[in-house]
Amino acid sequence: MSILSGYKVLDCSIAMAGPFAAQRLGDLGADVIKIEPPTGEWQRHAPAGGITGNKINVSFLSLNRNKRSLAIDLKSAGGKEIIQKLAAQADVFIQNYRPGVAGRLGVDYETLSALNPRLIYVSMSGFGEDGPYATRPGQDLLLQAMSGAMLSSGRAGEAPRAAGQYVVDAVTAYCAFEGVLAALLHRERTGEGQKVEVNMLDAITTIQMQELSVYTVGHKPQVRSAEPHAHVYIRAPYGTFATSDGYLALAMPDMNVLARVTEEPRLAEYTGERDGWEKRDEIYGLVRDTLAKASTADWFAKLDAAGIWCSPVYGYADLVDDPQIAHNGTFVEYEHPTEGLIKTPGFPIRFSKTPSQVVRGAPLTGQHTDEVLRDFGFSADEIAAHAASGAVLRGASE
Repeated sequence: MSILSGYKVLDCSIAMAGPFAAQRLGDLGADVIKIEPPTGEWQRHAPAGGITGNKINVSFLSLNRNKRSLAIDLKSAGGKEIIQKLAAQADVFIQNYRPGVAGRLGVDYETLSALNPRLIYVSMSGFGEDGPYATRPGQDLLLQAMSGAMLSSGRAGEAPRAAGQYVVDAVTAYCAFEGVLAALLHRERTGEGQKVEVNMLDAITTIQMQELSVYTVGHKPQVRSAEPHAHVYIRAPYGTFATSDGYLALAMPDMNVLARVTEEPRLAEYTGERDGWEKRDEIYGLVRDTLAKASTADWFAKLDAAGIWCSPVYGYADLVDDPQIAHNGTFVEYEHPTEGLIKTPGFPIRFSKTPSQVVRGAPLTGQHTDEVLRDFGFSADEIAAHAASGAVLRGASE
């Protein structure tokens, strides 16, 4: 038995943040029901990298394992009846609709909590449910741009660069995941459900508590250097440097030790806690020229042996084959009925008595419609009638 076995989750979210949060609940054993329209959730039609798969693209596949699919037209009278009957029996409801949509569909918090006072209702948005930006699109790159984070690294005068991951989506997903677990714990103690609100702007802002406190409390301005320093609030040398055959990341070394290991005595003339701030560009340039003289492997061996914090810069090919990744079991493999052998990142939290597991891959659209409705008390005749009216889609539409 997994840690969340017995909990029912209705996942009405789209794109990445909501589905990722719901998948994490499924990884811990919750019965996650993917509520999607008969045409399929948006992510089914927006393949990252253009990788479409056989019947399920990789984007959807990666965010929707351990879920069952119920294909339902929530705009129909029958669809509204069905979703409300399911919500009356569910433990968690997750949605990331645009403002006002949940109310029009009859799945707003007020409506569903009246049917089920124990329901944990998760509302996810880009900027919040109300306020001056409530109607703006909550897209990862746009939130990265607004968060201030892009101006904490890189060169002064050059265009800010986005992170190489959908970092705002991922952080928001984990906020929602954490919120569900906390709300369920509260319900176990008190018997009452509640609404949990998560928005992308707050999520990406609050993970910068260190940097923003340096600005708001310490009043230190956010000023980028001429050289591509990795973070405005960390002393030099701090960043990635080209070697003779690749790249090496270097973090806040003792300048005397660095001078000795690299055999560059000029580095010893700088003090880390004074010059590391005031002469960042000079230090960066000297370190850059020095590290270009040997290979990544050579520098890593020498610097690591001297206790200097450093790392080779990996690509995905290096990461997937890394021995620590293999030792940790970071990736999981399973057979998918239409997509074949799947190798993908697993669940990063380990429980000694209730481990997570992959019990099913991402579903086809409406693959579990009949099964889910039977579980929630619908008769065979009722299911057939809803299918005939177009309120639900039975089986896979691909």
